[in-house]
Formats: sequence, C-alpha cells, structure tokens
Amino acid sequence: MATTHVINVERRNDEGKGASRRLRRAGYVPAIVYGGELKPVSIQMQHKDVWHASQNEWFYSSILDLSLGGDVQKVLLRDLQRHPFKQQILHLDFQRIDENAELRARVPLHFLNQETSPAGKTGGAIVMHELTEIEVSCLPKDLPAFIEVDLADLKVGDIIHLSEIALPSGVAIPALKLGKEHDLAVVIARMAKGETEADEPGEDAADAAVADAKKDEKK
Repeated sequence: MATTHVINVERRNDEGKGASRRLRRAGYVPAIVYGGELKPVSIQMQHKDVWHASQNEWFYSSILDLSLGGDVQKVLLRDLQRHPFKQQILHLDFQRIDENAELRARVPLHFLNQETSPAGKTGGAIVMHELTEIEVSCLPKDLPAFIEVDLADLKVGDIIHLSEIALPSGVAIPALKLGKEHDLAVVIARMAKGETEADEPGEDAADAAVADAKKDEKK
C-alpha cells in the first residue's frame, strides 16, 4: 500500500511581490495549486514544514495530499524555487491530478548491487550513472516512489539503456516511443583513463625479450 503524504496548507488572500515578501518574513512559503476543472488557488505553507518535507525524496516524485482545512486535493509538485544562497524555499507550484487520467512525472532511480558487480569489483573501473531520474507515464495509482536498477551483472564495457530498465506494471517511458535515438544510456561501466582491463599474457616478458635482443645487436 502506497504511503500517504499529507501537507497542510492555508488559503492566501494577498498576492503580489510585496505580499509574498511579507509571508516569507513571517515564516511562510507562498504557493499555487492549479490544474483540473478547478480554478488556480493561491495558498501558503509553514516554511519549517515545507523545508522538512523537501529533504525527502518522496516530496518531489510522489502524489501529495494537500489539506486545506480538511479539504484534501491530490497533487504533484511541479516547481520549487529556492533562494540562491540561503536555506530558504521561495515558492512552490502544485498541479492537481485526475486519478483516472494518465500523468507524467519524474521518478528517481535507485541503483542496486553496484559494489558486488563484476565492474564494481574491478580495480580501476568507473561506474557512471548518466541518469539519476527518468520521466514515466502511468495512472496515479501506479506511480512508483522510485525505480530500481539492478547492476548485479554489470561488467566493464557494459552500457545499460532506458529500454533495459525493468518497469513496474502499468508504467511506461514516453521517450522510448520517439525512436532509438531517445534510448539513452543510464549506466556506463568503463576503465578509468590510463587504466587497461588486463595486460596480454606474457606481455612483460615479451617486452623484456625485445629489449635484450636490441642490447645484443649493439654488442
């Protein structure tokens, strides 16, 4: 059963830059809820509550229950504006969802078994996560909190593409419908620069033999 994340909000009557500044000084974050058949609604939230929620992965990818005096609307976070250097959230945008309509959302990737994979145990190998989240399409009830990518069999030289990710039932990757050029690399395993996977057997001995032969020619 999916975890429910309730966010308490209040209706905001004053709008404009001056009103938003006053809200922030009072410890609130201005926000807006839009979408669906209802009109956009300006709301405000306690900054301490928003900041605490923003430290969790689910805040960015899960369906949230916005509670306005007990009136709950299901939404997705669509935009979050932060102060350039302060630990402060400036504004939030939430979009209402229709539980019977397909939606698109970005979902984080969780990489499993990297350290114990052949690539993970190869000295000098680098495993690069080219993508850490992907956009999926599904019904709201099927939206996963994250998607696991199992790297147990990853070897040096392997590339895992979007099309190779095991998706939960009812979930699709829209980009894959646009053509092969959109089947992006998710994980790449390669040797670091200056490293080689392995020297050829007897290579050092062969080099030594060549060097000895050259010495003999000079005598």
